[in-house]
Parts: sequence; C-alpha cells; structure tokens
Amino acid sequence: MDSTTAAVLGGAVGLLIGALAVTMVAWTDRARRRVPDDELPEARVPEGVADVLAVLGSSAIVLDRDDAVVRTSPSAVAHGLVRDSELVHPALRDLARRVRRDGEIREAELELSRGPIGTGVITVAARIAPLGSAYVLLLVEDRTHARRLEEVRRDFVANVSHELKTPVGGLALLAEAVQGASDDPEAVTRFASRMQVESSRLTTLVTEIVELSRLQVADTLHDPELVDVGQAAVEAVDHTELLAQDRGTKVTLVREDPGSPQVFGDTHLLTTAIRNLVANAITYSDPGTSVTLAVRTRGELVEVAVTDQGHGIPASEQPRIFERFYRVDAARSRATGGTGLGLAIVKHVCANHGGDVTVWSEEGHGSTFTMRLPAAHRPSRPGPDLRIATRGDSMTTPHEGHPA
Repeated sequence: MDSTTAAVLGGAVGLLIGALAVTMVAWTDRARRRVPDDELPEARVPEGVADVLAVLGSSAIVLDRDDAVVRTSPSAVAHGLVRDSELVHPALRDLARRVRRDGEIREAELELSRGPIGTGVITVAARIAPLGSAYVLLLVEDRTHARRLEEVRRDFVANVSHELKTPVGGLALLAEAVQGASDDPEAVTRFASRMQVESSRLTTLVTEIVELSRLQVADTLHDPELVDVGQAAVEAVDHTELLAQDRGTKVTLVREDPGSPQVFGDTHLLTTAIRNLVANAITYSDPGTSVTLAVRTRGELVEVAVTDQGHGIPASEQPRIFERFYRVDAARSRATGGTGLGLAIVKHVCANHGGDVTVWSEEGHGSTFTMRLPAAHRPSRPGPDLRIATRGDSMTTPHEGHPA
C-alpha cells in the first residue's frame, strides 16, 4: 500500500472515531441529565382533599393513574364501593378511565350491586372529574331511596288493604258475637279471648308490614355502622327465649371464631332478621327438639346459619318461601300467628346489607337457613376451638357431630 492510500485511510478512520466520540459524549450528557421514570417525583393529591372528603355528603373516591384508590371517604367503604383499597364496580372504573383520557367531567346514573353476593342493587348518581394532573375524583350519591319510595308506597297500600281484611273482619264478627252473648259470661269470656288473639295478630302484621316497607326503601342504611354479628345473635336468642321455653325447645348458639365477626349495616335490622329465623325454627319444629344458631366467617363473608329438626320444606315450595305473605301451610301459620312476612324481611335485610339468604331443607330431616353478609374487613382463619353457649344451660364443650 503506497503512502498516499495509507494517509487517506488513516484520515477516514480518524474522522469516524471522532464522530463516534462526539456522539457518545452527547448521549452520556443527555443520560446524565435525564431522571429515570421510577425516580420522577409523583404528582401529589392537592392539599386539604382528605379533609374535604371526610365531610362530603356523597361517597367520595380519589383514583390514581393506575385506578388504585389513594383517598376515600368513610361512607364509600361502608356502602361497599371500595374494598381492600380497590374500586369494586367496573362501571365506575370505566367512567374514571374515560375522564382521565380526555379530561372531561362526566355524570351518570347507574345501578350497582350492593355486595359481592345476592341480588340487592343500589341506584347511584356518579359525577367524575379530573383532580390535578394525575388523579380522578368520583362523587357517588345513593338515590335508591328516592327511586323506590313511590313503588313502596303503592305496595304498602296494596298489602294493607289485602292482608288486614281478615283480622279486621274477624274482630268485627267477634265484637258482634260479644254483644249477642251479653247474658252468657262464659261465651263473652271465650269471644274476648279470641279478640285478644286477633288483636295481637293484627299488631304483629301491621308492625311487619311497616318494617318490610322500610326495608324496601332502604332508608336505614344511609349511615351504616359496624355491627357485631355475634352480639346480634345473642340478642336474637334472648328475644326468643320465652317462645323456646313454651315449646320446650333448646336453642344453642355456636360462635366459631375467636373474635366476633363484624359487618357494615344496621344492628336492629340484623338482630330482627336473625330473630325471625330462630323464631321460625322454633315454631315449625316439634316440641322438645333443638335449634342451632351458628355464627362463622367464610373467607370474606360472615355466615349466620339456623338449623332446626322440623318436618322440612317440600322442594316444590322452597323457591317461594321468601315471597311476601307466602305460607307453606296456611292453616298452621294462622294457628301460630304467622304473617308470612318473616322470611321476606330476612331476604330484604340481607339484600340491603349486600348479602343473601339461602335454604337447605329435606322433608323429614329439618331445614337450615343461612344468611351470608360481606365482612367489614378481611377475616382471619377461624380457630380450631368452638365456643358454645346453650340457652338455659351453662357453657358446654364442643363435641363431634354437633350441628352447625
């Protein structure tokens, strides 16, 4: 290779090396100035947002760019919109993503499930807006009360006009009979006793119709509170003590968890629902049998199960037993003072708490009614020991084969 060619090649290589050096220096300088994505300062929720969320009447939720809940008002948790720091309902999450994408405020009215199980729904008005550069604010207002109010009023009038005819008519006839038997003290005593029975039945019927109408409107769950389910079960057993004694029935309360499970809801309504199940079990079982009430946790659910040793419910009747005023044995219901509303009330209480109620029954082998409600927090695994308290007895130890 001559000297001229060598010089040309050497110059070309030098230029190439110089260009590469300049490029590497420039790249290194840019890399030095650039901050990695995972070290970028996060956009912060504006100051004071948490204080504002705490006093809002609507349920308020703040989502970040990954749809994670970073701020929420207590009512959003109590109403089941947020569980374990996640937005529960896909419809709300979809609206939030659309607002994040285009920055436009959106409003919508939606029907959402009350809980992870059951058929209960709530009607809500949702308003979603951007909050700063990286967050989305959801304001969710429960409008179930207004939506159902007119429907419940119509149902109430129809129920009252239909169901009160029998006891009111019976009282009118008995009053006439008392007047006609004024000279017969024995007949007057007999008719007066029947009037007391009908009056008691009428009072119970009116009370349960009002209670059921209240449940349909769902006005008692606007401000849910933490409810100790175990304590509600104890109170329910206390309320049925006289009935159990009259029929010679032993009611056993089984609490499977070391601590008492809790749910968000209404203490009075849950106690009423459990009491209705226990009272039904006592009433429709033979005297001298036993009834078991079990409170336990299953995953993220709290279960309340009432097991009796009655005659069982025919399979053909089971789909209808939770209907209002439906009675499997109408004659026996009249004899025991049943209104046909007890199980309907249980169904509505469970639905309004985001849960459901199921029945297992076999003719000749009794029945088990089970209420399932969303736990207020992720429960721990039940302990191996059972604490059993029997109405009228001292504390007893568990044994194999005990019904639960």
